[in-house]
Amino acid sequence: MRRIGVVVNPIAGMGGRVGLKGTDGKVEQARARGATPRAPDRARDALQAISETDTPVEIVAAPAQMGEDAARDTGFNPDTVDVPSGGTGTTSAADTRAAVRAFVECDVDIVLFTGGDGTAVDVAETLSELDDDTPILGVPAGVKVYSAVFAVSPRAAGVVAATFEQTTRAEVNDIDEDDYREGEVRTELRAIATVPVAEQRQSSKQLASGSVGGIADGFVDEIERGVTYVLGPGSTVGEIKSELDIDGTPLGVDVWRDGELLAHDAAESDILDALGDENVIVVSPIGGQGFVFGRGNQQISPAVIEQSSVEIVASRRKLDDIGVLMADTGDEELDEQLRGWHQVRVGRFERRLVELV
Repeated sequence: MRRIGVVVNPIAGMGGRVGLKGTDGKVEQARARGATPRAPDRARDALQAISETDTPVEIVAAPAQMGEDAARDTGFNPDTVDVPSGGTGTTSAADTRAAVRAFVECDVDIVLFTGGDGTAVDVAETLSELDDDTPILGVPAGVKVYSAVFAVSPRAAGVVAATFEQTTRAEVNDIDEDDYREGEVRTELRAIATVPVAEQRQSSKQLASGSVGGIADGFVDEIERGVTYVLGPGSTVGEIKSELDIDGTPLGVDVWRDGELLAHDAAESDILDALGDENVIVVSPIGGQGFVFGRGNQQISPAVIEQSSVEIVASRRKLDDIGVLMADTGDEELDEQLRGWHQVRVGRFERRLVELV
């Protein structure tokens, strides 16, 4: 019988689709912009995947919205542990850390947490303080998901948590969200954690180097009038923004058409309002991971993707490092539609076929 400790950060990722690039210290602002929790749904997806495996499982959960509710919604009858807030109302990092300490006392086989890099830090640091090597695995729900302790999707997290046989060590990284909102990415190694060995666990984010000027030149050469361009975050797309003479946001989403910047640092609603009859999303995969959707660009939601074509741009070096592309839009049917071979612009004229898996 495998015992899985389940803890959910219920506010993780709320700032993503409303353009806040994170939720740390921004919960009320995110709610004011119309943000709704996404972490509980992603936790349920992971738990549903666990229930569909052949592994006998016992769930030990943090109370209420921090895990228990998702477990009961998917047919489990979890044992619950205590946290300072009781799991209701406003939860905090202290609640996550208390749950992890309780999981260790309950001798769980793995801690399955739902959140972003901040939650990963809370889990990993608590285990380090206890000098405990219980494996951990993240269900990706935050805006920032740079650490190598996350599965590539919620369902993958559930399957891996229920079926893994071997473990290894992986990095837990975090960044300063205020710097991130200003366009600067400064990653900091916060912990080393024990994780399952699995192909469906993502790599640590890396920043690719090298000139992308040719990519930008080639893209701008093929700009079409009347087409709305949804320009994603990152340095490669940032070079395109510079070529278009856009004062864009380096880590946000900008919308441009016929020489006019329609939306700057746009939230999902801004993008939807700006879309026209023909739309093109321009994104670059995250270095070291390969995600084109679902990591740092949740503003480009399924509703936006379904009304647009997708142009992927990347340096050859980045593609060599990542091998394949991935997507985690939060919509499984859309993720399935996106799977297959895509032409990725790697130079002014050159494109390379790369598979999205």
